[in-house]
Amino acid sequence: MEMQLRAIADVVTGWIEGWLVHATDPWFLFQVVAAAILLAVAKLAGRRIESALERRARAIRGHPGLLRVLVATLRRVDWIVFVVLMFLLVTVLRATTWPSRSWLLSLLLWLALAWVVVSIASRVIRNRLAARLVGWAVWIYAALVILGFDARAAFLLDSLALPVGQSRLSALTLLKAAVLLTLALWVAGAIGSYLDERVQQSKDLTPSIRVLVGKVLKFGLVLTGGAIALTSVGVDLTAFTVFSGAVGVGLGFGLQKVVSNFVSGIIMLTDKSIKPGDTISVGETFGWIRELRARFVSVVTRDGREYLIPNEDFVTQRVINWSFSDELVRLDVAFGVSYDCDPHEVSALAIEAAMGVGRVDVDRRPVCWLTGFGDSSLDFVLRFWIHDPQQGLTNVRGKVFLALWDAFKANGIKIPYPHREVLVRRDPARRLPDPFED
Repeated sequence: MEMQLRAIADVVTGWIEGWLVHATDPWFLFQVVAAAILLAVAKLAGRRIESALERRARAIRGHPGLLRVLVATLRRVDWIVFVVLMFLLVTVLRATTWPSRSWLLSLLLWLALAWVVVSIASRVIRNRLAARLVGWAVWIYAALVILGFDARAAFLLDSLALPVGQSRLSALTLLKAAVLLTLALWVAGAIGSYLDERVQQSKDLTPSIRVLVGKVLKFGLVLTGGAIALTSVGVDLTAFTVFSGAVGVGLGFGLQKVVSNFVSGIIMLTDKSIKPGDTISVGETFGWIRELRARFVSVVTRDGREYLIPNEDFVTQRVINWSFSDELVRLDVAFGVSYDCDPHEVSALAIEAAMGVGRVDVDRRPVCWLTGFGDSSLDFVLRFWIHDPQQGLTNVRGKVFLALWDAFKANGIKIPYPHREVLVRRDPARRLPDPFED
């Protein structure tokens, strides 16, 4: 450890001494002053150019990716102007004097150019925080290469190491592993999303199989990318056996629900019990499935609410899938009419009224049966089929009831309401007390 600290101190000391030697050169001060003046001029000119171009950029519609890159470019117009001015100055100095008198300006030119390119290119990442972190990391590496400190920085990071068993774990190895792992996971996620999109567009596969294949592709690509990234930096994957055992114990005790939901999701996709677009009922929730996730199922109800129901509930609870084998659903509407009405005529009118509702399937003719003699009415049940349960059940029942009301009112069919007669009998042997008696 002491030798590592001495090596670090020697590197830092050598770097400081080199810059102190250059600081006494008059041309060094000239380059510093010239760079500061050009930066101030670039800042002033950049504001005017940005305000003039921003109006035209705001007129762009329908291209969010292009607009994001243009906005990032406009925010860095001052640095672009600074790079152009520095390039012109360096070109003039190289043509009129020795190259050693413009070396600092050349370094600043390359650093500024690297910053402009990296900061704009990082805007491809939509997450602003991630874009900034990636931009700063890439620019720092580019700055080390431009300044010629990359080998020294690598030596410095490699000297900070700890022995782990039979291997040696250094800061340089960890940094390489982090960079490669992040890049591999990002590439694997992008490729997985692209393949998943292509699989979802396939008409030869069922919806549940499409979801299952997409999830398997994404998960497999992420695992493969992580393994390749760790192996490329010399990390022995067998060293993770103990860690994987600990994770297994943690999964068994602390993540039971997470693992149960994940396995339940795989089971549902395998047995094709539910799929996106199915109309289902789980408990008091009625709606249609919008998306299947690794942990939950997204169910959208008729009132616009989106319920995220755990996958385990679809395996352990009773689920009504209104469109499992087909989308035809039979609905019942019960009603009663007066005893004075002809039940044959009532049945025919009810069937005709139901067929007049748009969502009722006329290919499967509705039926109406007399189900009983009630206390004050003849009880009927009207049965009909619909082929779009995802559009709601209560609304089609309401339309059928309104059609029955109109048909019965037009044909003199009365719908009775229950009534009760209360008889109060008085006992003649019992005399009520007279309130005027003392």
